[in-house]
Amino acid sequence: MTRTERWVAELRQHLHEDRGSIAEVVVVFPTLITVVLVLAQLALWAVATHTAQATASHALSATRVEDATERDGHAEASYVLDQLGAGPLRDITVRITRDNDRAEVRIEGTTMPVLPFLYLPIHAEAAGPIEEFEPAPASPSTP
Repeated sequence: MTRTERWVAELRQHLHEDRGSIAEVVVVFPTLITVVLVLAQLALWAVATHTAQATASHALSATRVEDATERDGHAEASYVLDQLGAGPLRDITVRITRDNDRAEVRIEGTTMPVLPFLYLPIHAEAAGPIEEFEPAPASPSTP
């Protein structure tokens, strides 16, 4: 047997031993890609949730001030979203309610999809009492 014939025989045996490995690749590779995409989707969801919560917190701070209005809260929410960039947060809805005692801010939206047709919902809330200025009590005068 010549050197070339031995090389061809070894190659054939090697190819014969590897049968079925392509089937493993066909199953494993798409599964691996799907897992990576799911992890990326969850990371985007976490970033969008953080963005919504930060926006709600800042909007509440602007709304709870003694003479503030709901418009002030909306302006602050828009400012924060402009500064942070909405990023993966899409279809943003800002709802602010304020009465004499309490203010509430609700941010809702969806996450940008990595996996087709997977729009994860985002919801963030912040609430607190209206701040009121109370002057310091007059100190009793000492003779």
